[in-house]
Amino acid sequence: MLIDIFARRYENKPLRASFEQRDSRLLVQAFRILAEDMYPYYREGKEDPMGVAAWTALHSSLSRELGVKELSPVWFSHTTKWNGNDHVQTHKNTMVTVCENWLTKAASGSPDVHIKECLSLIELGFRRRENEIAAMNASAITDGERLLASLSRSSLRVPGDPLEGARTQRETKTAAFRANVDELNARFRQAGYPLNYHNGFIQILTDDLVQKEVETPFWRLVADAVWNNVDLDMKEALDLRDTDGRDPAFYAARALESTIKIISDQKGWTHGGEKGAHNYIENLASKKNGFITSWESTSLKEFFTHVRNPFGHGAGSSQMPSLSAPQTEWAIEFSMSWIKNLIHRL
Repeated sequence: MLIDIFARRYENKPLRASFEQRDSRLLVQAFRILAEDMYPYYREGKEDPMGVAAWTALHSSLSRELGVKELSPVWFSHTTKWNGNDHVQTHKNTMVTVCENWLTKAASGSPDVHIKECLSLIELGFRRRENEIAAMNASAITDGERLLASLSRSSLRVPGDPLEGARTQRETKTAAFRANVDELNARFRQAGYPLNYHNGFIQILTDDLVQKEVETPFWRLVADAVWNNVDLDMKEALDLRDTDGRDPAFYAARALESTIKIISDQKGWTHGGEKGAHNYIENLASKKNGFITSWESTSLKEFFTHVRNPFGHGAGSSQMPSLSAPQTEWAIEFSMSWIKNLIHRL
């Protein structure tokens, strides 16, 4: 199965020209978040099944995407003397050690490629944990969770109420992961990397203020499964923007259109006769529904008329439509801000 990794998405987008101390420091710090906070390989001196499964899967996935059998040697041997004779002893590295040895080795080729491939391991680890947290929160609390909550000696336990205790433990796991994400993004900033992790992907950011006020709240809002198409289209818009790809604004507008349609559906305003984004906007702006005002409706329709529609249809014999870099940035930020604002109104 093909897996989307950072190194492939940004293969043609230069990130680093050399490998410096700050690069080494960042990779070690990011790896320690994975190996110590999220997926410890050992607990109380014994192999932890969850950690073993995670590192085995991460190694398998990334080595396959990079086209190698192993990231670093799985088996190693050394010679010892016994009764005057040489004896070769062979040992097997754990998967977390294989990954660590690979990630912390000196770059032998392009520093840019090495760093991107290492960041791909970090991305896959965070994506795996993100998916686990999302699946946990989307499922019903199990009898096993209730039992663990009732037996827990933690201060989180709610006496006599194992269900509430299980909910609290879920909230604690979710908060811990969010703290891991915040630390990773803080480490990126410390190292001077224009990167941000959100919803399973590491992507390039362009403006610190926009990141803080618009993008970070946006990614958290669309992490819920109902907004999955919105999330995917906006990630595609950013990837195309960052790699000078074609029509990133189209995907940003498509994410906004999906948001409007989802809200119309959720509110029961969709009647089946809609022919495009304008009709869905009218569902939200009608006097009866009043979800947005008349002037807001006009603003949204203008955006789809001049940004979304020209890129959504073939140009024929006319000149191919295009946006400048500042216009593209505006279109993406416009879409993000509107999506965030509309979801907040629900």
